[in-house]
Amino acid sequence: MTITSIIRPLLLPRLKALDSYARQAEELQMKTLLSLLRKGADTQWGRMHQYGQVKSYEQFARLHPVNTYEELKAYIERMRQGEADVLWPGTVKWYAKSSGTTSDKSKFIPVSRDGLHDTHYRGGTDAVVWYLRNYPQSRIFDGKALILGGSHAPNYNLPHSLVGDLSAILIENINPMVNMVRVPCKATALLGDFEQKRERIAREVMAKDVTNLSGVPSWMLSVLSRVLELRGTDNLLDVWPRLEVFFHGGVAFGPYREQYRRILPSEGMHYMETYNASEGFFGLQDDPSDPSMSLMIDYGVFFEFVSMDEIGRDNPRAVPLWGVETGRNYAMVISTSSGLWRYMIGDTVCFTHKNPYKFYITGRTKSFINAFGEELIVDNAEKGLQMACKATGAQVLEYTAAPVFMDSHGKCRHQWVVEFSVAPSDVDAFARILDQSLQQLNSDYEAKRYKDITLQPLQLVVARRGVFDDWLRKKGKLGGQHKVPRLNNQRTIIEEILTLNV
Repeated sequence: MTITSIIRPLLLPRLKALDSYARQAEELQMKTLLSLLRKGADTQWGRMHQYGQVKSYEQFARLHPVNTYEELKAYIERMRQGEADVLWPGTVKWYAKSSGTTSDKSKFIPVSRDGLHDTHYRGGTDAVVWYLRNYPQSRIFDGKALILGGSHAPNYNLPHSLVGDLSAILIENINPMVNMVRVPCKATALLGDFEQKRERIAREVMAKDVTNLSGVPSWMLSVLSRVLELRGTDNLLDVWPRLEVFFHGGVAFGPYREQYRRILPSEGMHYMETYNASEGFFGLQDDPSDPSMSLMIDYGVFFEFVSMDEIGRDNPRAVPLWGVETGRNYAMVISTSSGLWRYMIGDTVCFTHKNPYKFYITGRTKSFINAFGEELIVDNAEKGLQMACKATGAQVLEYTAAPVFMDSHGKCRHQWVVEFSVAPSDVDAFARILDQSLQQLNSDYEAKRYKDITLQPLQLVVARRGVFDDWLRKKGKLGGQHKVPRLNNQRTIIEEILTLNV
């Protein structure tokens, strides 16, 4: 009898609740909303907005508009100072540091005890539940789990609160039983120095019997590459022959897929996407044949969605989950058991299916290029790169893109800086195929590219190896959950990277 066969019966009863997503989505979400309102009614925010009197979604939506971090920032700062019952009952000790999409360098997202257990940890458990259903022969618990994360940030700590990357907060607060099967050790996992941490992780884990991986694809690939170097092989299965699954999230997996296939050349290796942000755990890929994810609707998170044509208005109109349409691009709005109320997190999604509700991430509300009416989003970029890679045999490691604004001759274009792990033999061909693919994927981009009247063919700059890591290091964001901004409507980021590309 294996350890997995003992644990499996304890997890699979959860499948009954997960299967109810297809039949009871509105009921489950309303139950979540009313529970959140009941708990939040006696907080300062709840009393101010009369949460104790709310009996319907329509009442809730009328109480106050959709928020961003700017509207909640002052309340969160009071919570960080130790004040109780501000946005959520009691005091909140932990705050996840998230890259700012506001005027601030960083955002501090409250992570309450309720949020840890009914959202983040439940998501990790359900990932395993669905994985065991899809792969009944799994022996995932018979070896170690390599879980990568970030670090604490003591320079942001206050006497009554602690700050860290979400992944570090999860590791710090995890059930001690999990530490028996998790590697590396906590001291190594929470190191702040990326280079030192990478080396220590690689040396610590390469002799372990690792069966599963969890982390951001780019950060994980860096660690795995060092493991391969130390072991003198190019096949990770030579190091961990029982490795069977990678639970990945944080960035799109598409640009990294071929690199993982190269170091893990096995049909028995599985990949499962997760959507666990600082603000909550929102989605899981439950079907290996379907790249979209199921929205997790009984996690202490109430979801609303704002159509992208509402973004930029003073009071954008949101709809509840049961009001969404498939094929439409939405900004996600959440109310959570950590005290975020009608909070627009900045991610954009598109639903592919209803009952159960399945979706994929399309980008960020501020990660796009629309300098000339082309409305290019991250999903277009990821798919376009995949098409160019497939046609040329190239493999992309990192990239970013921004507009080149009109010169004195009225010429403008998009500029892409791409770091390849396998460079195309013909860079011009790669650029041409990428440009053509983007036109296929986005009719607005196609219209602006028509006969080169508005947009000229895109310009591709091949980055030297390591330039994006150098940029992240300079920003103090190397490793962990930090990622390179993919698309930007301004040139600040791309100019900084180009300056380093020497």
